[in-house]
Amino acid sequence: MTRARSAPEPELPYGRLAEVYDQVYAGKDYRAESRRVLRWVSAHGPAHARTLLDVGCGTGAHLKLLSERLECVGLDASPAMLAVARRRLPHVRFVEGRMESLRLGEQFDVITCLFSAIGYVRSEGDLRRTLRGFARHLRPGGVAVVEAWLAPGAYRPGGVHLGIYGTAESPIVRMHRSERRGRRSIMDMHYLVPTPHGVRHWVERHDLGLFPPATMRRAFVAAGLRPTYYRSGLQPGRGVFVATRPVAGSARPTTRGASSSPRPRGS
Repeated sequence: MTRARSAPEPELPYGRLAEVYDQVYAGKDYRAESRRVLRWVSAHGPAHARTLLDVGCGTGAHLKLLSERLECVGLDASPAMLAVARRRLPHVRFVEGRMESLRLGEQFDVITCLFSAIGYVRSEGDLRRTLRGFARHLRPGGVAVVEAWLAPGAYRPGGVHLGIYGTAESPIVRMHRSERRGRRSIMDMHYLVPTPHGVRHWVERHDLGLFPPATMRRAFVAAGLRPTYYRSGLQPGRGVFVATRPVAGSARPTTRGASSSPRPRGS
């Protein structure tokens, strides 16, 4: 009787994946998402936004368009992802670091945290610490655009997900089963990538916190920011918070709770 081979131990995310990441997400419309982010910035942010920090920037795909409009800095915890981003956008400054301990010593008109990267902070304490860091790095009147991960009620444990990417000649296979441990979503993603000498197989563990929108809203407020929540965000099932840092002495505006898209200034 042949004994089944055990699966490899899960690796940290976004290491080996970096070299094929853009192929896996080739179908994602980064340009349309970036345009929508700019509309939120126009509706909520300073009249003449000039600088932007993208937290969890990955390979820099959103920054490709955003850097055409704004002076951008990208931050990510993965050296491998940043290496790809630097090749893509040599004119953009990239910094290695974790969002929970954000300390760049400068402020920006706009901070973005997209593709649900905020979920990697995992705990409510780290969420609050992260958003306080965002607030410190925003100029008065500045705006943070944060795409949430799935809320607890929207995450479905037990589901099996299979995706095939790349080309017929060089396919990339990803498969995982969704698990839940308390307020954490756990996804051990198995990758199969062909090489000239065989097939590489590795597993990455993606461990994200499940934060209800009300919990996130309280964390924004505790950080001194004024959030507006859009249930219809950039991806199905994931809302977006657009939060401003108040200017001293400004009156508190009434926040909207579920608008699908803001009207830009001057429209």
